[in-house]
Amino acid sequence: MSEAKVVALSTVKIVVVDDHPAVREALEARCRLHADLEICGEADNVADALKVIHATKPDIIITDITLKEGDGIDLIKRVRGRDPNARFLVWSMHGEDLYAERALRAGAVGYLSKDQATAQILDAIRTILAGKMCISQSMREKLLRRTYGGGKKPDQSPIDGLTDRELEVFRLIGEGVKTQEIAERLHVSIKTIETHRDRIKKKLGLQDGTELIRRAVLWGSEQN
Repeated sequence: MSEAKVVALSTVKIVVVDDHPAVREALEARCRLHADLEICGEADNVADALKVIHATKPDIIITDITLKEGDGIDLIKRVRGRDPNARFLVWSMHGEDLYAERALRAGAVGYLSKDQATAQILDAIRTILAGKMCISQSMREKLLRRTYGGGKKPDQSPIDGLTDRELEVFRLIGEGVKTQEIAERLHVSIKTIETHRDRIKKKLGLQDGTELIRRAVLWGSEQN
């Protein structure tokens, strides 16, 4: 009589970094329906995320772009800087037009919009575990055009020319966050934020702080 073989189910450890508790709870509830998926840690800011990731060594890190302190792009860069094999899936309310390519350049292997059903994030996790990238067809085509079109960016706006940090500062200005608070959130000096503001104004062709605020508020409203 042959003995029955018991196949051990490997558990996929996931860290979720999002500033909305309801989002983290919804994803954890969804993962509980799958025996091989485990949320091993959560955070709502970069500093705590770094600690959780270091302590749990997850298979996948799911992060939003906008966090309570810092941002997802910075988190990806910092973690990938010390662990090039870390796998990030960005799950964000921000559209992929501006942020997906930035996330991929930082080292993410997937970008998913929160407009899509929660179930799709599980498909994205499976795709990444299979060693594939998870991006939309439109983003895939955009990257191919960029690669094989001589690097031309015919549809590029001035905002595309902002660095990741400048874009984060620009977004926070549009949300009405004052310079001192931006500096505290990003853990840099006020002088550094003022330098970012000056560079943003120059790149966007803005004359003064009033124009900068107006442009940032308008851009922010267009993203929502």
